[in-house]
Order: sequence, then C-alpha cells, then structure tokens
Amino acid sequence: MARNIWNWQQKKWPNFTYNEDALNALELKFSQNTGTVLGAFKHVNENEKEQLIIEILSNEALKTSEIEGEYLDRDSIQSSIKRNLGLKVDNKKIAPAEFGISEMMVDLYKNFNTPLTHQQLFNWHKMLTNGRRDLTDIGTYRTHEDPMQVVSGRLDRPTVHFEAPPSHDMHKEMEQFILWFNTLSSKKGNNVLPIAKAGITHLYFVCIHPFEDGNGRIGRALTEKCVAQSVGQPALISLSKTIETNKKAYYSALENNNKGLDITDWLLYFGQTILDAQEDTLKLIDFLIEKAKFFDCFNTEMNERQLKVVTRIFNAGHQGFDGGLSANNYSKIAKTSASTATRDLKSMVDKKMFIKTGELKGTRYWLNLKN
Repeated sequence: MARNIWNWQQKKWPNFTYNEDALNALELKFSQNTGTVLGAFKHVNENEKEQLIIEILSNEALKTSEIEGEYLDRDSIQSSIKRNLGLKVDNKKIAPAEFGISEMMVDLYKNFNTPLTHQQLFNWHKMLTNGRRDLTDIGTYRTHEDPMQVVSGRLDRPTVHFEAPPSHDMHKEMEQFILWFNTLSSKKGNNVLPIAKAGITHLYFVCIHPFEDGNGRIGRALTEKCVAQSVGQPALISLSKTIETNKKAYYSALENNNKGLDITDWLLYFGQTILDAQEDTLKLIDFLIEKAKFFDCFNTEMNERQLKVVTRIFNAGHQGFDGGLSANNYSKIAKTSASTATRDLKSMVDKKMFIKTGELKGTRYWLNLKN
C-alpha cells in the first residue's frame, strides 16, 4: 500500500475541516424543519404517534439493511419492533436477522440521550450479528491481521475503494472517537452545529471501520443518535430510507472524502440527505393525520370489502399505492367479482372517499385525503 493515501494516515487526523459558511443554508433549514416536525408531532394523537414510531423504526431497520444488500421481511421487522417496544403482538417466531436489527433500532430510540460507550457499540454489534456464524469477532472490535478493505470487482483484480486503520489500532482510535462524540454532545460542543456534527460522526466512524462487519449500519445509527441529541428527542428521521433511494451517490460521496481532511463536499451531500429525511418524516406525520381523519369520516360507511382495500392502500404508506388503484386491483384484494368491484368503487367515488381519474382500462382510483 502506498504511503499516506487515506485520511487516517494524515498528520492532522482526525481533525476534519470544512467551510462553515457553505453549510449555513443547510443548518438554517435543519433548524426550521426541526421546529416544523415538533409542531406537527403535537397534533398527532397517541395512537398515531405509536404508528409513526413503528413505521419509521421499521423502515430504518429494513433500509439500513438493504443498503448493505440484505433484504429482510417487513412483517417480521414490525412485529419485532412492537415486541421490543413492549407492545402486544402475536407469538410468531422472528428470524435472528430481523430480531437483531429491530432490537438495535429500539435501543437507539430509547437510549438516544445516553453518553456513547464501547459497551453500547458492542451491544449493537451483537444485535446486528444475531445468528451469524461467519465472523471471528462478535461484540468486540476487529482483531484480524489482514487489512480491512472496501473492495469491488473481480477477485483476482479487485478495486480498493478504501483501507481502514489496522486492527491493532482499534482501541486507540475508538477511545478517541468516543471521547470526541461525547464532547461534541456536551455543552462544550455547542459551537459545532447539528448538520456538521452528524456528517462528521458518520464519516469519522466508517473511516475507522472498527468492526468485522456492520460498520455502515452502526455508523448510520450513530448519525441518528447525534441528530437526536442535537434536537433533544428521538430523531425519528428516515435517514437510511433516504440514503437507500440513491445508494450510488452515498458510496460515491464516501469514497470522494476518504483521502483528505477537508470534508465540505461530504457535509453538503450528507446535510441535504438529512433534510430530505426530515421532509419524509413530515410527509408521514401529515399522512397519519389525514388517515385518522379519513377513518373518522368514513369507517362506518364502508363494507368489509371496501375496508379491506382501503387498509391495503394505507399500508402502502404516504408514497401511495403505485400507479393508483384499478378495478382489477380491487377485485384481487377484496377477492370479489368484477361487477361487485365496480359497484363498490362507484359507491366510494359518490361518497367522496375516492377520486377517479382516467377512462376505460386507464381508470384509476385514489384516496381522497383532502376531503
């Protein structure tokens, strides 16, 4: 390996620098969004708050895993999150991977304000690697002598995107990281604004890459812990969900900022990602409020088939039922005939539950949430 390629090999590591003025607009928008989210949250009843927490935690559990190429079962994730939150669920068996990531997300949610410790990180790693048999170091920092590299391409001609500090430096690096993180979260760290804190946290941690596996997921959890401490309550932002929509940009931004210590470009990218995640949460809060209004207005006017279809559409989330609902979709979901589906849909349009668009085979139906 050539000398001084990576950021941790620089003399001033880990003293990251950035242009504060370049972040002013992002920091201001973050502050405004935070106020808007807190204000909107006050208009959500207890049942909707519970739904919001479950929805965001389960989305984050799913998407932080998908970023790493691991695809988990949504129903199992949601059941596990409810169980870890102490809510009533059925006793169906949850696979180790789903249970582990859910356990970590709930721990992050409940303990956002505690100081960071080695033990908390070790516990998260044990949760993440629940059921794994292919790792040497579980619940502790890596010890293997081989270089910790991020690579792609052919086995015989790999492209090395990053090489992390050697394993024998992990204790020293993580002592330094934890001290830095906790100082940043104290009154002494108030001179560093939230977007900068969160962005540095993520990049700094993944550049150390202290674990044999799971560094990306733990790094994103630490970002959410950092944001939560900045706003004084659980972050409840869709960070991993937002990153997953454009993984290529995420990995590209990481790679472009792993050699030098000026990370302005990284913070601009990551700051916008945090803002997008806040916006997603606002949309979800608005969606839950509109959902409650819809059922208050129409619950007694729907037959069993209609209720089943409406529930299925709401379960698709605030992004909506992809492409709108067709009569054929209705028949399949309600398990009914085409003629019955047509009558049900006409009734729902007449009662202003649905909005109808298009004609003939292009006819689609949409929930009328602004009724």
